[in-house]
Amino acid sequence: MMNILLFGKTGQVGWELQRALAPLGTVTAVDVKSTTFCGDFSNPEGVAETVRRVRPDVIVNAAAHTAVDKAETEREFAELLNATSVKAIAVEAEKLGAWLIHYSTDYVFPGTGERPWLETDAVAPLNVYGETKLAGEKAVQENCTKHLIFRTSWVYAGKGNNFAKTMLRLAKDRPELSVINDQFGAPTGAELLADCTAHAIRTALHKPEVAGLYHLVASGTTTWHDYAALVFAEAKAAGMALAIEKLNAVPTSAYPTPARRPTNSRLNTEKFQRQFELVLPDWQVGVKRMLAELFTTTSF
Repeated sequence: MMNILLFGKTGQVGWELQRALAPLGTVTAVDVKSTTFCGDFSNPEGVAETVRRVRPDVIVNAAAHTAVDKAETEREFAELLNATSVKAIAVEAEKLGAWLIHYSTDYVFPGTGERPWLETDAVAPLNVYGETKLAGEKAVQENCTKHLIFRTSWVYAGKGNNFAKTMLRLAKDRPELSVINDQFGAPTGAELLADCTAHAIRTALHKPEVAGLYHLVASGTTTWHDYAALVFAEAKAAGMALAIEKLNAVPTSAYPTPARRPTNSRLNTEKFQRQFELVLPDWQVGVKRMLAELFTTTSF
């Protein structure tokens, strides 16, 4: 029976991982509030001790500092969560001969151009969040031989807040909305990430040569504006009453933020699909399923 340690159990991806990893073995899932084992990434020695005590065969790290704008003014804290504690876990994983699965982001790239980024493309983060996530990648690569790093982007889940829920809340009362139309990417469901992770772990146990860095997002490309348009179309088709009558397309400059955002978040997933023999579905598939579930509740 495989022994799995999951960090970040209550995040969007972590929540889905609890489900997806369960058939693989015994899962010890922790987060920042856990008491039996430390899951607080502001305490590198604490999370390292958790690894030593649990002695897992596989560690899946879904914990991170993801507040992109706040990271601009709390670099040390972001580094602590996204790099320092990640290194502490990687070092312990190597001692145990354990696999370490870690998630990163397209923000390690400069976000320019129109071509989907390859794993081999040069990195050049635009902001502190991207810089600290890149440091976390390097910490894993340099300290743990048996690793899988999955760069992803535009992650959403039915649980908690997400872009679709925000749009629907606003559209209930506002006849006009303006949404950014010059950032390109693929909305990627936490459920898809979790299921792909479980499959990748199964593969890695039998084919350790798959260790490495991969891009993992849903297929296809959209913008936040077109994403919102799909959400509204699905809501109206489901009979939902919305006040929205006009959806304006605006540039990123219309909504200034402390952290710079990439215009090109496209990620090339050919390596992942080839190595793990999976076909990644179009982004609309997951979004429509999430919306269908959402429309049966009043959780937004």
